[in-house]
Amino acid sequence: MTNCLRGRVVRTLSIGAILVLSSLPADAQGCPELLGRWLYGPASAVAVDGDRAYVGSGTVLLVLDVTTPASPVLLGEVAIPIPAVAIAAAGDHVFVALGYEGLRVISVAVPTAPVEVGGIDTPGYANAVVVDGNHAYVADGSSGLRVISIANPTSPTEVGSLGTGGNTFGIAVVADLAYVTDGFAGLVVISVANPASPSELGSVGTPGQAYDVTVAGTTAYVADGTSGLRVIDVSNPAAPTELGDLGTFRAQGVAVEGNLAFVADSYGQFKQIDVSIPSAPVHVGSVNTGSDCLNVVAEGDLLWVADDAGGMVVIDGSVSGSPAVVGDYPTAGYTMRVATAAGLAYTGVYPDALRIFDVTVPETPVELSSIQPLDGVLGVVFSGWHAYLAVHDSGLEVLDLSVPTAPVHLGVLDTPGQVRGVAVVGDLAFVADGDSGLRVVDISTPATPSEIGSVATPGTAYGVAVEGDYAYVADYGEGLRVIDVSVSGSPSEVAHVDTPGSAFGIALGGDFAYVAARNEGVRVIDISVPTAPSEVGFFDPGNIQAEDILVAGERAYVGNAGYGLLVLDISTPSAPVEIGSYDTPGRAVGIFLDNGIIVVADNNAGLALFDGCNDVIFDDGFEALGTSAWAATQP
Repeated sequence: MTNCLRGRVVRTLSIGAILVLSSLPADAQGCPELLGRWLYGPASAVAVDGDRAYVGSGTVLLVLDVTTPASPVLLGEVAIPIPAVAIAAAGDHVFVALGYEGLRVISVAVPTAPVEVGGIDTPGYANAVVVDGNHAYVADGSSGLRVISIANPTSPTEVGSLGTGGNTFGIAVVADLAYVTDGFAGLVVISVANPASPSELGSVGTPGQAYDVTVAGTTAYVADGTSGLRVIDVSNPAAPTELGDLGTFRAQGVAVEGNLAFVADSYGQFKQIDVSIPSAPVHVGSVNTGSDCLNVVAEGDLLWVADDAGGMVVIDGSVSGSPAVVGDYPTAGYTMRVATAAGLAYTGVYPDALRIFDVTVPETPVELSSIQPLDGVLGVVFSGWHAYLAVHDSGLEVLDLSVPTAPVHLGVLDTPGQVRGVAVVGDLAFVADGDSGLRVVDISTPATPSEIGSVATPGTAYGVAVEGDYAYVADYGEGLRVIDVSVSGSPSEVAHVDTPGSAFGIALGGDFAYVAARNEGVRVIDISVPTAPSEVGFFDPGNIQAEDILVAGERAYVGNAGYGLLVLDISTPSAPVEIGSYDTPGRAVGIFLDNGIIVVADNNAGLALFDGCNDVIFDDGFEALGTSAWAATQP
């Protein structure tokens, strides 16, 4: 464990200002205050119109020139509030379905400078959107079908709606009919001849969860989740009937060209299916796109796939039995963990990148470089001029940071499990190795790390923190495990606390361990006697998914997954109190505090940087890269 040098920032305020602030709630005081963001993430949705493709990447809409499909070129981009769920393009406007944020309208009249010009907040969760004439049709989750007039794109207005009784996911509109996938309720056919008064004509149940639909002639093709592709005769809209089906792994999206159907089948599986005989569809070809096929659209004899962390993938499916990838546009993946040092943020981005950002001006983080680690990075720890990475299936990876913006792979130890966390104390690294418990690694020679001891834990080791002679392991379903590491070659469990929930992360502060226990909140454990730990307090407001946690002085900072960043006052450890929160657009799964700035790995929405809500500044990162990095800023 590196020694922590601590400095203080003295903030001068007038007495009047202090009184005003003390009378305001935490949010009004700007705690935590968002300073800046890096907006990018995986490809969540795609639409193509002519020679342009529109891709949702984190909280950005990318405008691409796809005149040459093999090598798309970025034309412009615009920020959107949260990751796109679905996209439709029509002329000079793009319509983005944004879940609980409703529908946003983007002008792409100048493709190099797209700009949001309008929007409407639908009552449900906008899962899909299609445009037909002057109307946009939105599959709005449990709020059914919403019909939006876009005659004036700057002021979209709802003109009609229809509840479906299920949970609408996808939609296709042909002539005056809307075909809506209604989750576990199957396919619903709706007349939209009068957009102000849509009416249900007929429906047909499907055995799975109907996600997406496309229609060709009198046949509808439904991506039905784990029940694969369902082929539906809709020649009589009042009585749609299933003709045939083909099982796939988990059909999420579907497109059709001629006698071939194409299914986005999750986990990188793109399926080509011959539907020339609708009652007997046949699987004829596959392509592994590399990540997770979320949706697929057909345009210009090609298939365009939003492949999650794999970006946008372009597939030529014209030859039955031989679909082939012919182009792609990489997007950022999922930011999983982050650590900062000397104004640089080292960010693990799933599936296989370590991106390095200049965050000296937190309002405008700038990516400087990236390298490819051995696997997905689930932990980053600095010691001296080295970084130690928890690289999931590949173990513990060591990087040389002699040139901080150009790390060099130095060594690796392939552990038997799946590494999820790491702590470093002196010449030892303590590795939370998933189902293989805690591994103790000698890093005295960083180029050749070697295991010198291990101890099994009954659960899945997700996180580890070390203080003195003890290592504290967040062991998922088996709570907190206390390991005596005084003899590093023979670690042994000496105590445990069965915390409720799933122990994901752990941080130490004084005589207490703070466990991020997902939907059971933050559990506070008294470890003043390490061999007799006991829970003495907790914070569990109900709507919580605590996955990561760090402690600094009297503050605890919690990566609250789907709810963003949470700040707790732990001056009384037995009774933590929320003093601030910020609902980030992604899933806050990793956090780090350095020099008074909180950096949040926001999973599918890039990075977010906040003021730390605390006058105490911890400069661990500066120290990690040597005194030359921090000497000029310390008192």
